[in-house]
Amino acid sequence: MAILNIKNLPDNLYRKLRAQAKRQHRSITQEVTHLLSNALEAPKPLSILDLKGLGKALWKGVDASKHIERERRSWD
Repeated sequence: MAILNIKNLPDNLYRKLRAQAKRQHRSITQEVTHLLSNALEAPKPLSILDLKGLGKALWKGVDASKHIERERRSWD
C-alpha cells in the first residue's frame, strides 16, 4: 500500500478532521481514506425514487424515462 504524507496541513483543518474521525469512530487515516474514496468515486446517478418527501410514493413502480418520453410526445 502507498503512503501519503501531507505537509503544512492547517491546524484548524486537522482539528476538524480529527473531530469528524472521532464522530465516525475511525482513525484519522481511515477518515482520510474514506473522504478521498468518496470524493474520487464516480457520482451515483440520481433517481426520482431516491427523493425524500412529497411525491416519492407517486413514482414508485413508474419508469421515469418512459414517463418523460410520453410527456414530451404529448406536447407535439
